[in-house]
Amino acid sequence: MSLLEQYEKQYSILIAEITSQIGRLTLTNEGKELCNKIDSSLTEAQELLEQMQLEIRDLAPAQRTTATSKLNCAQVELKRLQGEYAKAKETSRKKQGALDFQTAAGDYDDYEDVAISNDQRQRLLENSETIERTGNRLQEGYRVVIETETLGAQILSDLHSQRETIQNARSRLRETNAELGRASRTLNTMMLRALREKAVLYVVGGVFGVAVVVSLYLTFSSPTSTTNS
Repeated sequence: MSLLEQYEKQYSILIAEITSQIGRLTLTNEGKELCNKIDSSLTEAQELLEQMQLEIRDLAPAQRTTATSKLNCAQVELKRLQGEYAKAKETSRKKQGALDFQTAAGDYDDYEDVAISNDQRQRLLENSETIERTGNRLQEGYRVVIETETLGAQILSDLHSQRETIQNARSRLRETNAELGRASRTLNTMMLRALREKAVLYVVGGVFGVAVVVSLYLTFSSPTSTTNS
């Protein structure tokens, strides 16, 4: 597992913990302690995103595109959680203030108990729905990231195959050029040889013609010389 994949796994676990803590924030009385934990977790999540961004810079172009898409989804999810945390913290603060006021007054009747119970139950339902929607969005985002990664891997594989095809074509072209060069040199050699042979034939024919002319001259000139004598 690469360092980037380890960061992604840590980030997913941390986001799930933050989502659970935000859901508990309005349902428990440990508001301050829980807020400290959430603040620390959000800071750690932001640091993980920064580490992931540094690792992405060293990836190949095709892998960098897929990883950047995943990083953008993670950043959007973190901002959404920060907004939900701010709302939950405000709700928790108001609830704690109301509880402190009721404790100081020391007067609780049955109607108020029922109202508080109903309010807590309603908030529990709302928080459960929020957690469920968050989980669904995370699953959808993860599915999109997986599909994008698969598509990127397929594109990278196709590019690799095309590169091998181009390299093979270039190799065959170089071999063809080499064969054409050898054929051209052989043809030039044959043409030079043919020219030399033709020149030799011309010389031999010329010598033969001269010899014939000289022979005829000598043949016809000899009787004339004898007759004159």
